Amino acid sequence: MSRGRVLRAVGPPMRTLAVVTPSYGPDAGHFGDLHDSVLRFTPPGTVHHVIVPRPDLRLFAPYAGPRCRVWTVDELLPRRYVQVPRMGMWVNVRRPWPPVRGWVMQQIVKIAASAAMDTDVVLVADSDVVLLRPVTAARALVDGRVALHRLEGGVHAAMPRHLLWHRVARDLLRLPPPPGPPLPDYMSPLTFWQPATVRKLQDRLRETTGRHWIEAFGSRLHVSEFMLYGVFVDEVLSATDGRPPSDTSICHKTPDESPMDLRTALDFAGRVGPEAIGMMISSKSGTPPEVRQAAIRHGMEVAARTS
Repeated sequence: MSRGRVLRAVGPPMRTLAVVTPSYGPDAGHFGDLHDSVLRFTPPGTVHHVIVPRPDLRLFAPYAGPRCRVWTVDELLPRRYVQVPRMGMWVNVRRPWPPVRGWVMQQIVKIAASAAMDTDVVLVADSDVVLLRPVTAARALVDGRVALHRLEGGVHAAMPRHLLWHRVARDLLRLPPPPGPPLPDYMSPLTFWQPATVRKLQDRLRETTGRHWIEAFGSRLHVSEFMLYGVFVDEVLSATDGRPPSDTSICHKTPDESPMDLRTALDFAGRVGPEAIGMMISSKSGTPPEVRQAAIRHGMEVAARTS
């Protein structure tokens, strides 16, 4: 992909949707479940964009087609970024320190890919999510505005990493330090972003740091793309646009990453809410594949009955 090019997702000119998923080799199987659900539950013109490290390309190449575009990480980066073999890190040859860790790079390409879309909205989905109900771009709207995943008071004093992500986001955006917990939580494995808003966020980072936005973001050892996007929307754009409505209902999930047995997984899937469009069983939970598949089938059955 040429630098700065805007990707065109096939679809009608208004209220269009794309799906963006950064992934990597260990999550290839889970991505297959997600992509199957994207094909099933999104409009025919919706394209699923998956971004993976080049060494993992062979695992994702079979999904490539009219409704799945497989990108490698390097296609979304300036040429000065090179991957360090077998270390899961990237280095900016102009500023080699600190290196960009793989988890931070996943966030960078999520922002870069979302900004490159010319759709009205992007559904940002982790690999271990599956969709359960039909989804269009209109699902992102609440009272005529694109909603933001915002759990009011969701970050409290016993969540040091979340508090750090808040502080880093505000520092990058040149905002005063946070007033202290409780603070909003913007983290979600499934959420809607506006590409136009992501591009404004990139511009803001260039203005506040005097650096390319990737360099500014990637230089932080602890950073969260969701906290950055949420703080930007709520505390920068809100000055002119007002705070958007919140919607925390779209993903059925649990903070527990313990392995699920069949009974636990079916019980979890059976509690899918009427507004949820997706469900997440964490890939980190070690839930057996056959249990996960049974839960996915049950979750889709429950969603079909309650739609």
